[in-house]
Amino acid sequence: MLRHFGVKRTYTHNLKLAVLLSLTAGFVNAAGFLGFAALTTNVTGHAALFAEGIADQNWESAKAIALWMMLFLSGAFTSSLIVTKIGHNGRFSFTIPIVLEIIILVYCAFSAYQIGFGFSKHFFAGILLFAMGMQNALVSVISGSVVRTTHLTGTFTDLGIELAQLSVHKFGMQTELISKIKLRMAIIFFFMLGALSGAYLFKFISFEAFLVPASILGFTLIYDVFRLNIKRYYSNFRYRRRPISKPLVE
Repeated sequence: MLRHFGVKRTYTHNLKLAVLLSLTAGFVNAAGFLGFAALTTNVTGHAALFAEGIADQNWESAKAIALWMMLFLSGAFTSSLIVTKIGHNGRFSFTIPIVLEIIILVYCAFSAYQIGFGFSKHFFAGILLFAMGMQNALVSVISGSVVRTTHLTGTFTDLGIELAQLSVHKFGMQTELISKIKLRMAIIFFFMLGALSGAYLFKFISFEAFLVPASILGFTLIYDVFRLNIKRYYSNFRYRRRPISKPLVE
């Protein structure tokens, strides 16, 4: 799911990636908004808020929002640089961005209660934007820009285009379009499911809700790192237990 790049990737790899990381992003988006009163998975809305801050000469607000946008950019840059430096064929080139994102989510879960005691909501919103920038870039690089998980604007646009193409293209071209449509719908559904879960759980367990997306990322990482080793171990185990046939004596 994470280890495969380029021609090695399949539709199933992209679908699994879309399901798990869209769920994570939707959860962070809702919980981040409730906890820090800011959108923490994309920068589209922040552009309007930045312009409003400039127009109202509210320089403190404008500076904070500009910093958020730069943090999202920095997260995308960091993730892409890590993958590029290690190499797309590096066995665990994807692990560092995922681990960094997990650390940030766990930190928010246990430290966000200190808001007002040397920490501000702007700080926590900023580090979440950095984490989501890393995730968005990582997913985009891995999937060849087929999957994006931290926002739905482009996904809805692509879905509308593909639905229109489905109605005019011949039957032979519809199979690929249907696969793309299923992928877009999976991203939308699981992002919304994550958002609903994030909003619901945040009201009950507050900032500790961020442990849920951290756990999803941890499962994703463990599944991808150890799945191949487990399969190899199981195959070797079955091979060793296979009875050795004796040669026939003439």
